[in-house]
Amino acid sequence: MGGVQYLLLALAVFVANAVPAFAPPTWSILVWFELNHEMRAPALVIIGVLCAVSGRAVLALVMRRTTRWMPKRYVANMRSAGEAVTAVRGRALAVLALFLVSPISSAQLFTAAGIMRTVRLQPLLIAFGLGRTISYSLYVTGAHLVKSSSAGDLLLEGIRSPWGVALQVGMVLGVIALGSRSWNHRSGQAPRPD
Repeated sequence: MGGVQYLLLALAVFVANAVPAFAPPTWSILVWFELNHEMRAPALVIIGVLCAVSGRAVLALVMRRTTRWMPKRYVANMRSAGEAVTAVRGRALAVLALFLVSPISSAQLFTAAGIMRTVRLQPLLIAFGLGRTISYSLYVTGAHLVKSSSAGDLLLEGIRSPWGVALQVGMVLGVIALGSRSWNHRSGQAPRPD
């Protein structure tokens, strides 16, 4: 039965990270499994990190492959934004730092990175994995130390609360706004739809 629990954990974390919005945060899934099942904390963290990174990679790659169904101007603006981010080394490092320590949902960050194309995914995924290794370790350790009878509510808290919904809607609108702005205005170039 223990192997099935780890498989369910892996599936839940992967799916939650492969969708662009409104999934429970991975830390809440890990905490729920820690509080409701006898599972090894290091295994929870390792599975959580590997499946979260895999899910975000799939999300970004799907976004990259589905741009042909998105408005051409939006895609061109997003790609121009990606070029603006990667053109200066300091900005590129700031983006890596954002993926490393971002306390907010990274689904929209990976959605944007996937659409931008010029943003290399591998460094982002490494930074994301390193940051999540630390945060997931803290959450799982905390859950291990404080067992709660209301653990099941943790899974839905992030998407049911008004603040959680507002944050998700705000992040989705932020990605839309990012692609709605022309990033070539200084050079006088029209955005390229390619």
